[in-house]
Amino acid sequence: MKTYEEINAKIESKKAVVLNAEEVIDYVDKKGLEAAAKEVDVVTTATFGPMCSSGCFLNFGHSKPKMRITEGWIDDVLVYSGVAAVDIFLGATQLRHNDPANMYYPGEFRFGGGHVMEKLVAGEKCQLFGLSYGTDDYPRREIRTWFTIDDLNQAIMVNPRNCYQNYNIAINCSDKPIYTYLGHLKPGLKNLTYCSAGQLSPLLNDPLYETIGVGTSIWLAGAKGLVYAEGTQHASKCDRGVNDVPTEGAGTLGLTGDMKKMTPEFVRGVSLKGYGISLAVGVGIPIPILNADILHRTTVRDRDIVAPVIDYAHDYGERTGKVISTLNYEQLKAGEVTVLGRKVEVGSLSSYTKALKIANLLKDEITRGEFLLSKPSQRLPLNQGMKTLEIRKR
Repeated sequence: MKTYEEINAKIESKKAVVLNAEEVIDYVDKKGLEAAAKEVDVVTTATFGPMCSSGCFLNFGHSKPKMRITEGWIDDVLVYSGVAAVDIFLGATQLRHNDPANMYYPGEFRFGGGHVMEKLVAGEKCQLFGLSYGTDDYPRREIRTWFTIDDLNQAIMVNPRNCYQNYNIAINCSDKPIYTYLGHLKPGLKNLTYCSAGQLSPLLNDPLYETIGVGTSIWLAGAKGLVYAEGTQHASKCDRGVNDVPTEGAGTLGLTGDMKKMTPEFVRGVSLKGYGISLAVGVGIPIPILNADILHRTTVRDRDIVAPVIDYAHDYGERTGKVISTLNYEQLKAGEVTVLGRKVEVGSLSSYTKALKIANLLKDEITRGEFLLSKPSQRLPLNQGMKTLEIRKR
């Protein structure tokens, strides 16, 4: 048994043994579980891919004369201004003003909130346009100005739902192409797509939320961040395998961090044809090896993680609950699978290469004594279902 305090003391003295979630698998095979648990202090996990439920709070400071922004746009992307005078919230999926969306299907969705966030982190200039009804203490009624992230007092990424613990595999059983948040799906089961880092993914390495919880320190796009809450749609009451890993979508995380300290490579706006805008985010989470059981869970392999294949042409949208089949991530990463007796091409919206890079960057920070672990102040709910929206008459 180890404690957070003991592990942090080793990190501060630069004596901690840190492995990424890919390396630890072979390490435990060679050393044995009990011996490895005594030696290994931290396992780093990571993921990189589109996470639509993302956004940021920005504070502009006051103009002269002062103004309370009641309607605002950044680079023609609508922001939410129903908070204090010069605070705004920018959502990653918000479209640019006058974007035709899917009027001419499938729409291209060239620019939106995710792209503005990418520009901000990259230090590029953006334009703010704001309107107000005017008050005695905030007399200004209109403002237009250019700014960069350095001109802001705060730029805080606040993501209500990131790092899905497993997810669907999307396929199209219809005779027409469809466009989804999991990408373009060809008709007649010709391709399928998924979005997960598999054996590197944080919550797949801590399936019962023993170390990842509210208050956990994380690596968020290059900045130090934290888990501030269970993510929206956190649904831990789910089917699980013998290894306790969910076999469907389950837990999620609410994440936050300082955008001023982020790295542009890991904050990227995404245009999904026929669907909309998203934001690709890089997340790394360290798992303290407090005991052999926690270490054992971090040795999960792609072949041990299965996900459901869902028809996004009908069953997903209609919420039928039908699952065509299940596949594991080792099969998916081979690039071709068999579904209903047919050979199907596989594509991923998540980058395993980027996830591995993030896991190694976090590993290096911990090894150098620059990143300490934090004990969660609250555990994520372990047996929580998810409500649906029922359409009722008044």
